[in-house]
Amino acid sequence: MDWQAWHDAYDSPDSWLARRLRAVQDRVQDALDAAPPGPLRVVSVCAGQGRDLVEVLADHPRRDDVRARLVELDPGNTAYARESAHRAGLPQVGVVTGDAALTDHYLDLAPADLVLVCGVFGNIVDADIERTIDTCTRLCRTGGTVVWTRNRAAPDRVPLVCEWFEERGFERLWLSELDAGFGVGAHRFTGSPGELDPEQRMFDFIGYDVLKAARLGGRAAGC
Repeated sequence: MDWQAWHDAYDSPDSWLARRLRAVQDRVQDALDAAPPGPLRVVSVCAGQGRDLVEVLADHPRRDDVRARLVELDPGNTAYARESAHRAGLPQVGVVTGDAALTDHYLDLAPADLVLVCGVFGNIVDADIERTIDTCTRLCRTGGTVVWTRNRAAPDRVPLVCEWFEERGFERLWLSELDAGFGVGAHRFTGSPGELDPEQRMFDFIGYDVLKAARLGGRAAGC
């Protein structure tokens, strides 16, 4: 998968990806608006080109309160994110080229006020979705927000994602409509965060194309 080319659909305003981005950005805006006074910490897992956060922060009144870390494996996408943050005058937005599944990248910012897990759940197996949600109880502070995405292709895992969050003390703030063409959710953490352990892996990023091919192959084989 060419993950830089995948982002090109963001530039087509009527594409499902551009509409999903606007939904995510609205949730980011809401979280920043509702955050308490003082410094704010944000982490973004599999941040891509950072559009969901950087484009909101650029004009937000809380922009100078935010210290953020965007972690993404693709160097072309991190170069885009880094340049976008520079153009927006956001030196406190750090961009890391690395494996976003590793907890070590987030140790000094956890628990954070805002955790972005966008473009992750559709690219990993169910057990890793649940493991990542469990890790969010250590990534997110009490009262903090997790914004997440998941496609609604069969089998639709959005209801299960909500259930897993809510079993772990997250309160549902917003969920996109069933017919939106995508899944975007926002959950507020009402529990007490545990300590984030170093050298832990939240997930193995497989890719939605590989997962889809495996599902189709399984049905063809009668599995």
